Amino acid sequence: MSKLLIVDDEVEICEFLKSFFEDRDFEVAVANGGSQALEKVAAFHPEVVLLDIQMPGMDGLQVLKKIKETYPKVKVIMVTAVETQEKIEEAMRFGADNYITKPLSLEYLEKDVQDKIDILAKGF
Repeated sequence: MSKLLIVDDEVEICEFLKSFFEDRDFEVAVANGGSQALEKVAAFHPEVVLLDIQMPGMDGLQVLKKIKETYPKVKVIMVTAVETQEKIEEAMRFGADNYITKPLSLEYLEKDVQDKIDILAKGF
Protein backbone atom coordinates (compact mmCIF):
# COMPACT_ATOMS: atom_id res chain seq x y z
CA MET A 1 0.00 0.00 0.00
CA SER A 2 1.42 3.39 -1.01
CA LYS A 3 1.91 6.02 1.69
CA LEU A 4 0.83 9.62 1.22
CA LEU A 5 1.28 12.57 3.59
CA ILE A 6 -1.06 15.55 3.21
CA VAL A 7 0.19 18.82 4.70
CA ASP A 8 -2.16 21.81 4.87
CA ASP A 9 -3.19 24.18 7.64
CA GLU A 10 -6.81 23.91 6.43
CA VAL A 11 -8.16 20.88 8.31
CA GLU A 12 -11.14 20.47 5.94
CA ILE A 13 -8.85 20.13 2.91
CA CYS A 14 -6.72 17.56 4.72
CA GLU A 15 -9.72 15.49 5.73
CA PHE A 16 -11.28 15.66 2.25
CA LEU A 17 -8.05 14.59 0.52
CA LYS A 18 -7.39 11.92 3.15
CA SER A 19 -10.79 10.36 2.49
CA PHE A 20 -10.34 10.69 -1.30
CA PHE A 21 -6.99 8.86 -1.29
CA GLU A 22 -7.99 6.26 1.32
CA ASP A 23 -10.88 5.33 -0.98
CA ARG A 24 -8.17 4.61 -3.59
CA ASP A 25 -6.24 2.30 -1.25
CA PHE A 26 -3.56 4.71 -0.08
CA GLU A 27 -2.31 4.77 3.48
CA VAL A 28 -2.68 8.45 4.40
CA ALA A 29 -1.32 10.62 7.19
CA VAL A 30 -2.13 14.29 7.77
CA ALA A 31 -0.16 17.21 9.19
CA ASN A 32 -1.53 20.70 9.77
CA GLY A 33 1.76 22.60 9.95
CA GLY A 34 5.41 22.55 9.02
CA SER A 35 6.91 21.12 12.21
CA GLN A 36 4.26 18.44 12.40
CA ALA A 37 4.91 17.60 8.73
CA LEU A 38 8.61 17.00 9.38
CA GLU A 39 7.77 14.76 12.35
CA LYS A 40 5.31 12.78 10.22
CA VAL A 41 7.79 12.35 7.36
CA ALA A 42 10.33 10.92 9.82
CA ALA A 43 7.83 8.56 11.49
CA PHE A 44 5.48 7.63 8.63
CA HIS A 45 7.96 7.46 5.70
CA PRO A 46 5.60 8.54 2.92
CA GLU A 47 6.46 8.03 -0.72
CA VAL A 48 4.63 11.22 -1.73
CA VAL A 49 3.87 14.43 0.16
CA LEU A 50 1.16 16.89 -0.89
CA LEU A 51 2.45 20.13 0.60
CA ASP A 52 0.70 23.49 0.91
CA ILE A 53 2.95 26.57 0.65
CA GLN A 54 1.11 29.11 2.78
CA MET A 55 1.01 27.96 6.38
CA PRO A 56 1.61 29.86 9.61
CA GLY A 57 5.02 29.39 11.18
CA MET A 58 7.17 27.22 8.94
CA ASP A 59 5.88 27.61 5.38
CA GLY A 60 5.77 24.90 2.74
CA LEU A 61 8.96 26.01 1.00
CA GLN A 62 10.92 25.66 4.25
CA VAL A 63 9.36 22.23 4.81
CA LEU A 64 10.14 21.20 1.23
CA LYS A 65 13.78 22.17 1.62
CA LYS A 66 14.13 20.17 4.86
CA ILE A 67 12.35 17.10 3.44
CA LYS A 68 14.57 17.04 0.36
CA GLU A 69 17.75 17.53 2.42
CA THR A 70 16.91 14.57 4.66
CA TYR A 71 14.79 12.33 2.39
CA PRO A 72 15.72 13.16 -1.21
CA LYS A 73 13.73 10.25 -2.68
CA VAL A 74 10.41 11.43 -1.23
CA LYS A 75 8.30 12.97 -3.98
CA VAL A 76 6.85 16.34 -3.00
CA ILE A 77 3.95 17.93 -4.87
CA MET A 78 3.32 21.53 -3.93
CA VAL A 79 -0.43 22.23 -3.69
CA THR A 80 -1.29 25.88 -3.27
CA ALA A 81 -3.40 28.87 -4.18
CA VAL A 82 -0.19 30.88 -4.64
CA GLU A 83 0.69 30.93 -8.31
CA THR A 84 3.54 33.36 -8.81
CA GLN A 85 6.43 32.54 -11.09
CA GLU A 86 8.83 33.35 -8.27
CA LYS A 87 7.23 30.82 -5.89
CA ILE A 88 7.08 28.15 -8.60
CA GLU A 89 10.76 28.64 -9.44
CA GLU A 90 11.74 28.63 -5.78
CA ALA A 91 9.80 25.41 -5.14
CA MET A 92 11.40 23.71 -8.14
CA ARG A 93 14.85 24.90 -7.07
CA PHE A 94 14.27 23.32 -3.64
CA GLY A 95 13.35 20.02 -5.28
CA ALA A 96 9.57 20.04 -5.70
CA ASP A 97 8.42 17.30 -8.06
CA ASN A 98 5.40 19.27 -9.22
CA TYR A 99 3.36 22.39 -8.43
CA ILE A 100 -0.43 22.23 -8.55
CA THR A 101 -2.71 25.20 -7.92
CA LYS A 102 -6.05 25.27 -6.10
CA PRO A 103 -8.82 24.70 -6.87
CA LEU A 104 -7.65 21.14 -7.44
CA SER A 105 -8.57 18.79 -10.22
CA LEU A 106 -8.87 15.55 -8.25
CA GLU A 107 -8.43 13.51 -11.41
CA TYR A 108 -5.15 15.29 -12.23
CA LEU A 109 -3.97 15.12 -8.61
CA GLU A 110 -4.65 11.38 -8.39
CA LYS A 111 -2.82 10.75 -11.66
CA ASP A 112 0.15 12.87 -10.58
CA VAL A 113 0.45 11.07 -7.22
CA GLN A 114 0.27 7.69 -8.96
CA ASP A 115 2.88 8.80 -11.52
CA LYS A 116 5.27 9.72 -8.68
CA ILE A 117 4.73 6.32 -7.02
CA ASP A 118 5.34 4.57 -10.34
CA ILE A 119 8.62 6.47 -10.75
CA LEU A 120 9.72 5.38 -7.26
CA ALA A 121 8.76 1.76 -8.03
CA LYS A 122 11.09 1.85 -11.03
CA GLY A 123 13.92 2.94 -8.76
CA PHE A 124 14.29 6.57 -9.81
